[in-house]
Amino acid sequence: MKMNFKFFKSLRFRIMIILVIIGIIPSVAVEKGIVNSYEDRAVSLRSFGVKNQCDILVNQLIKEQYLNDQSSEGINSELTMLSNVYSGRILIIDQDFRVIKDTYDIDRGRYMISKEVVRCFTEGKESSIYDRKNRYIEMTLPIYQGLEEKQQVSGVLLISVSTEEIVASIEILEQKGLMILLIIAVLVLGLGYVLAGILMKPFAKVTRAIEDITDGFQDEKISVPDYTETELITDAFNKMLGRVKSLDNSRQEFVSNVSHELKTPLTSMKVLADSLVGQENVPVELYQEFMQDIAEEIDRENKIITDLLTLVKLDKKAANVNIETVNINELLELILKRLKPIAGKRNIELVLESYRPVNAEVDETKLTLALNNLVENAIKYNVDEGWVRVSLNADHKYFYVTVADSGKGIPEESIDHIFERFYRVDKSHSTEIDGTGLGLAITRSAIMMHHGAIRVRSTEGEGTTFSVRIPLTYIG
Repeated sequence: MKMNFKFFKSLRFRIMIILVIIGIIPSVAVEKGIVNSYEDRAVSLRSFGVKNQCDILVNQLIKEQYLNDQSSEGINSELTMLSNVYSGRILIIDQDFRVIKDTYDIDRGRYMISKEVVRCFTEGKESSIYDRKNRYIEMTLPIYQGLEEKQQVSGVLLISVSTEEIVASIEILEQKGLMILLIIAVLVLGLGYVLAGILMKPFAKVTRAIEDITDGFQDEKISVPDYTETELITDAFNKMLGRVKSLDNSRQEFVSNVSHELKTPLTSMKVLADSLVGQENVPVELYQEFMQDIAEEIDRENKIITDLLTLVKLDKKAANVNIETVNINELLELILKRLKPIAGKRNIELVLESYRPVNAEVDETKLTLALNNLVENAIKYNVDEGWVRVSLNADHKYFYVTVADSGKGIPEESIDHIFERFYRVDKSHSTEIDGTGLGLAITRSAIMMHHGAIRVRSTEGEGTTFSVRIPLTYIG
């Protein structure tokens, strides 16, 4: 039952439905059109034939003055014959609306007042009505006083003709049409099922290829160029596959880097501790030096763990964000005030340029962490007696913070990797400059959490500029 329901939701079933609509519905319309056309044509021919016979009969009635004397055997027999030929009934009505002749001999002597009869008397107009439900054609023809003068109507000939033969022919046509439609329906469904299967084969190839990759049987890109759509799907899948592989490689590299970064301080502490344990009568000065080194390694380990925990919290989709309206000018002034002593040790000038007051809805703690990392990096990787310029501007939608420095700059091949975790531009000096390699990754995550963006421009040997854009109003 589940499989059947699944089939009804499939593209194959929908293609069949489209083919049925295209193949059967027009056939039904054509069949109905043919039947209706035949009916109209048959009724028209029957009316035309009856009209000709009645015109001749009316002329004879006028010539024989039948309205005054109904004893003419020739006309009476002709009326009877015409009635029998068309399986109908003929009434002749005089100017008093009285029936003077009825081929069925039922209403003779009675009065016949109908809309068509009255109109025929008053306007001298003929009428012809086809009653499909009761299966007859009814016609009225005026009978004038004379053949030459057709001004005054002295009587009306009313004839009702059966259309049973036409209806019988229509029923035969409908039966044959129904049989043809059934044959067409079976052919369309059969061919539609087969054709839909052929059309769906490329999509089945895509599914199998994806399943093979999922099961680990295939590690290459897939290609199904049968249709433009399958080619687009496979291209998109290959891009996604490449992205997944890249993320997997990044994950493995991240785990490796984490292991290395956490292990390095532990190794140093183990070496220092073993050195102390392996010596007797260690001088107090050497003991204190080794313990100070161990304390520094513990602080380094603690900083790595703290940064990792911060990064994990920022990576969570449901991370807690405490949004409040913050004065960004004051926030930047506070950050530069905290970092000024560090910059002062190397005579690096810190400059804040605020172009206008800016208030924005942000998480103050996380934004402070992000901007602090940018300014601190600008100081760390700067030259002695250099400068760091921080600027703040805004428009109606965003506020912009740029952090520019006069440092060594970033090599072009490293710019695309600086936001990766544990990535260090100059690995040879990674131990000389304090840091975990997680600062920019934390900064990027904090800015993305605010639905912002960060860009970097750098020229090696000249300096680096980080540009941050964040919405003034937080979008939850």
